[in-house]
Amino acid sequence: MIKITMIGAGSIIFSRKLILDLLSFPDLTSSTICLMDINSYRLGLITTFAEKIVAQEKFKTKIESTTDQAQALKDADFVVTMIQAGGLEAFEHDINIPLKYGVKQAVGDTLGPGGIFRFLRTANAFNRIAKDMETLCPNALWINYVNPMAMNCWYVNRISDLSMVGLCHSVQWTSQFMSKIIGAPYDEVSYLSAGINHMAWILKFEWNSKDAYPLLKEKITDEETYMKDVTKFEFLDKFGYYVTESSLHMSEYVPYFRQFDQWIDRIHMKGTWCENSNVGTYLERCKNRADTFESDMEKLVLEDVVEITRSNEFGSYIINAMVTGQSTVVYGNVPNANLITNLPKGSCVEVPCLVDKNGVQPTVVGDLPLQLAALNRTNINVQELAVEGAVTGKKDYIYQAAILDPLTAAILDMDSTKNMIDEMFEAQKKWLIELE
Repeated sequence: MIKITMIGAGSIIFSRKLILDLLSFPDLTSSTICLMDINSYRLGLITTFAEKIVAQEKFKTKIESTTDQAQALKDADFVVTMIQAGGLEAFEHDINIPLKYGVKQAVGDTLGPGGIFRFLRTANAFNRIAKDMETLCPNALWINYVNPMAMNCWYVNRISDLSMVGLCHSVQWTSQFMSKIIGAPYDEVSYLSAGINHMAWILKFEWNSKDAYPLLKEKITDEETYMKDVTKFEFLDKFGYYVTESSLHMSEYVPYFRQFDQWIDRIHMKGTWCENSNVGTYLERCKNRADTFESDMEKLVLEDVVEITRSNEFGSYIINAMVTGQSTVVYGNVPNANLITNLPKGSCVEVPCLVDKNGVQPTVVGDLPLQLAALNRTNINVQELAVEGAVTGKKDYIYQAAILDPLTAAILDMDSTKNMIDEMFEAQKKWLIELE
């Protein structure tokens, strides 16, 4: 019986989805699923939900539940992380302190001052997880869903020899959206994506083996379609390729949008899901979810019959492929071992990966188009310095990472950036690794 451990299982919506995904594969229904969270109330709710499904379907699945990380990790075959270190309290600091300095983040979980500090908090937790895994389950595959994806994975790859793959859903969602706007059935579309997480590029996009990019480019001048994904269409227009992350996210990774109110207003236009908040949009969404958490979860737990459906998240596909040998292809975040040859070696890249009993096997992509690699490198510079700061414990690397951040650099001079980072260090010191 294999053991699948979920760290941060109190992330109810995602945990629910992953549990259903796992149990949708017949060969995984005899697994042990161990749910771990430091919040015993949330843990109890998701445990009740999991046990309900097992009883409903009469599966042989064993559900374990614990607040003890070491107990959860002992003898695990797969470890899935979905934590949010510092919770909403820390997230408030990520958004509101930079806003005082004029840095208007929409999400703040991947790059920029918010992404850097979310990483530093997560690194503290991941350091402990890595040490426990090295002792308790050294051969397990670590599947990470926690942002900032590239920095988190790069950090673990620096401090440990554990096997890790980082997973996101942006490639799946973007390819589905592209298919929809050109009117193509999704099962008739093929594509190739590569780059870095939240800034990967759809390098090939075909409909019935014919290049579909011309159809996509026609949509640049279609105002209704353009307004659904403003920054992505801007990059398609100026750089020739479609990027895999949402307009909201992508607007934070470059200096071209969020320093201008007219661009912010366009991206957050009325009629889009993010219309109610131009700054801290995702924070507000998380706070709203927190306010309705108990009632929402009770509805899920009290459902008469839970339908077992499978999402397009890659985690369960990886586990099933490695257990059964039924091969699959996913997009994974892995170390750049000459996979993308014009991005820095050792950086964390997102590429297609074959998965079977031999594990996660990344594909060599070669060179990205020059302009796309150049954009990726502006983000990799920030990632590398932040990771170096976490590994060495030196604050100077964190200051330098923030100074080089494309959005921050478009707003602040170097002294103001340093002052902002000092204020964030002070506000978040209880969650951070020790830095000097």
